[in-house]
Amino acid sequence: MSCTAKPASGQTGTMDAGEDNIIQVKGLEISFKTDEGLIRAVDGVDFSVGRGRTLGLVGESGSGKSVSTWAIMKLLPKSAVIHENSSILLKRKDGNVIDITKLNSSGQMIEDIRGGDVSIVFQEPMSSFSPVYTIGNQISEAIMLHRRLSKQEAREIAVNMLDRVGIPNPARRFNEYPFELSGGMRQRAMIAIALCTHPSLLIADEPTTALDVTIQAQVLELMKELQSDLNMSTIFITHNLGVIAQMADEIAVMYLGGIVERGLCRDIFFDPKHPYTVNLLRAIPRLGRARNQRLVPISGMIPSPLERPPGCRFHTRCEQMIPGRCNVYIPETVKITENHTVDCFLYSDSV
Repeated sequence: MSCTAKPASGQTGTMDAGEDNIIQVKGLEISFKTDEGLIRAVDGVDFSVGRGRTLGLVGESGSGKSVSTWAIMKLLPKSAVIHENSSILLKRKDGNVIDITKLNSSGQMIEDIRGGDVSIVFQEPMSSFSPVYTIGNQISEAIMLHRRLSKQEAREIAVNMLDRVGIPNPARRFNEYPFELSGGMRQRAMIAIALCTHPSLLIADEPTTALDVTIQAQVLELMKELQSDLNMSTIFITHNLGVIAQMADEIAVMYLGGIVERGLCRDIFFDPKHPYTVNLLRAIPRLGRARNQRLVPISGMIPSPLERPPGCRFHTRCEQMIPGRCNVYIPETVKITENHTVDCFLYSDSV
C-alpha cells in the first residue's frame, strides 16, 4: 500500500484566505422530498480541493459521496433540496469565485461551468454516451461548446485526445458508435470527453469499477498523467481503498451523509483514528495474508436515512461505542494534526 504526494449579485463568494482552492464546500446539507417527508442524504459536509491536488471520497454505498459531488454540477434530481446554510464555492478559470448553490440548475452560467470549469467521469460510460451519435460527434460537440472552435479544429483536438488516452487508431474510432467500443475503450473515451475542455476540476465517480485490473491500472496512470499536465484538481470517488492509495493526496471518509475522518493519505492509511476507518482498512484483502486468515467485515448494515440513529452516526455498528455518550450526543470535530481531523468521542470529552 502506497500513498501519492503531491459573478452576479448573490452568486459570489470568498475562499478561505491563503488557500489556492478550486472548490470549497461548506456545511453542505442535501435532502430529498419523498412520500415519507424530507430525507437528509448529506448532513453538514465540509471539504475543499487545492489546485492540482486529489481528494479521495471513500465509504460504503449510501454514504453520500456521489450526491455531494453531483451538487457541484447541479445534477441532482428535482426532488433534491440544498439547504440555505450550504455553500459550494468554485474558483472559475477567470479567477472569479461563485457560489454554485445560488445558481439556477438550467441557467447559462451553470451550463458554462458543466464541462468548462468542472467535468465528470461516470461509473458506467455505456449509459453516459448517447447511442445514436458517434464518439467523435459527442466529443467535438463539447469542444465547440466550451472552447468556441470550428468543427475541423474540434475534430483535430478530439482525435488527438482519443490518441492521448490510449485508444488505437483514433481517427477511425472517432467515427464509431459507443456500442462498437469495448468497455475499456468507452471509459477512455469518457475521460477524453471530460478532459478535452481542460477543466479546472474533474469529478471521477467510480471511473474504473467496470474495468478489469489491467485496464484499470492503465486508466489510473493516464488520469494521473493528464492531471499533472493540466494542473487539474480531482475529486476521486471509489470503494476501492487500494485505488485511493495510488491516486489521492487527501482522503475524506464518509458515513451516513457526513465526513467522519479526513487527513492526508498517509494519515488515513498508517494512523487511522475513527473506528469506521479502522474497520474499512481491516476489510481490505492483502497480498501475503495467511490462507486461513479471514477478512474482518464491518458488522451490521449502514442505517437507512429514514431511520437515522441519534448521537454519533456510526455508534450502532461501533465496537468501541461509549454508552450514554455515543448513542446520545453528536461528537465534535477533533483536530489530531494540522491536516488530520476526526469526529469521535474517543478523542474528545466534550458533549
